[in-house]
Amino acid sequence: MRQFCSFTVGIGILLTIGADPGCARKEDHVSPVRESHEESAGGVNSNVVAIPPSVRSNLGITFVGVERRRIEQTLRVPGRFEYLPTARRDYHAMLPGRVEFAVDQFDRVDVGDVLYWIDSPSWREHQEKMTDAFASIGKFRTRVASFEPLRASHRAHEAQLEETIAIRRERIRQLEGLAEAGGGRRPELIVARDALSTAEAELTEVLEKEATLEADEAEARADLAAAEARFEFLLEAASAILGQSADSLLVEEDGRPRWRTVSRIEVRAKAPGVVDRLGVTGGAWVTQDVPVVSVVRPEMLRFRASGLQSDLGLFRNGLAARVVPPNLTASPGLMSITEAMHGTLVLGLTADPEDRTIDLFITLGDIKAWAKAGVTAHAEIVTDESTDPVLAIPLSAVQRDGLTPVIFRRNPKNPDEVVRMEADLGSDDGRWVAILSGVREGDQIVLDGAFQLMLATSGSIQKGGHFHADGTFHEGED
Repeated sequence: MRQFCSFTVGIGILLTIGADPGCARKEDHVSPVRESHEESAGGVNSNVVAIPPSVRSNLGITFVGVERRRIEQTLRVPGRFEYLPTARRDYHAMLPGRVEFAVDQFDRVDVGDVLYWIDSPSWREHQEKMTDAFASIGKFRTRVASFEPLRASHRAHEAQLEETIAIRRERIRQLEGLAEAGGGRRPELIVARDALSTAEAELTEVLEKEATLEADEAEARADLAAAEARFEFLLEAASAILGQSADSLLVEEDGRPRWRTVSRIEVRAKAPGVVDRLGVTGGAWVTQDVPVVSVVRPEMLRFRASGLQSDLGLFRNGLAARVVPPNLTASPGLMSITEAMHGTLVLGLTADPEDRTIDLFITLGDIKAWAKAGVTAHAEIVTDESTDPVLAIPLSAVQRDGLTPVIFRRNPKNPDEVVRMEADLGSDDGRWVAILSGVREGDQIVLDGAFQLMLATSGSIQKGGHFHADGTFHEGED
């Protein structure tokens, strides 16, 4: 194996690895830890480290900005993301039948997309009931319509009989007058009276039939109303089964209402989302209690954390909070420190007496791509927003060179340089630390790769040795 030659400063060797797979000659080696003649009276500053793009790529160097935070007023609690109760929608079989799927797991669906079909004998039985109810409506409507001409006929007959009775009564009066004058015939009077009695009897019978006719009409109208109500109930049930409006089921297709043309139940999505799971296999027979398809909306998440009951005095609904990745890094492709989500705190209604914790829920205003149900993270809850925030950096950006805390600030005038600084630190919360001097808000501090830079600029690093191509270090030149 070809070996790398010895080096005088570690970062120079790391630069050599990134720039040339071969061994650089000593006379060609240029250390990135350069001595800058920026001293006020011609002195030397050896804290400037060159980090050209190749070095930043090889060492995975990333930066984080100095920001203002309330270090002492922030509580950090662990937790996980979970779906909101309204994020999931289960689609059950409305009737027993055989299922055929139109979607697969993890398919994205929109409102109105077909999820599955059910071929159900019970649906055909329902159609039969609707057909009978619809036919009954037609029959009773025909019967009700027939009462009007029957009533008109009865009224005409009644008027005719009343006229006949009036004529016969007049005839009787004439005959009675003649009989009193001595010129009338008694047999004719008897016949006239008999004819009047017959006409009056017929009128009475007609009036009774008319009363019966009115009762029959009222009964027919009641039957019609019952048939219409039954059909309406069956139509509403069909609307619930098919997931379509009742009006749309009455629209005619090829001369028939749509409820008669539906051969199988078509289940469509009521809300957008992603198919989470299929409850049965395609072609299986399902009953009404079986969830067939479950669709979730991945963006409808909340963060559920566990806080200590001893901190209950610090928590209250509405506190500002943010959810941050479990690891502080700014490396591309990872859950970046910049991908925090802001929200508000809602206290749970119950606590765990064994773990002595209480559930804390954070409703999020924005959802980042890395947030998934079940992913663990941390919630940072600000318990007092009345205090002034202080300048802070991630604690992982601070390295220890012996007992000295060290940070690397990017040169604002030259982005390919960083300046090693002894960190003037204040209090920390285990993740962020206050920095009391030497930096300003917005300055960029090395986050990923800070340890390698510390080793390369440390006064206690080994002074002789070489790197192999696999990155291992050995003392000596062989």
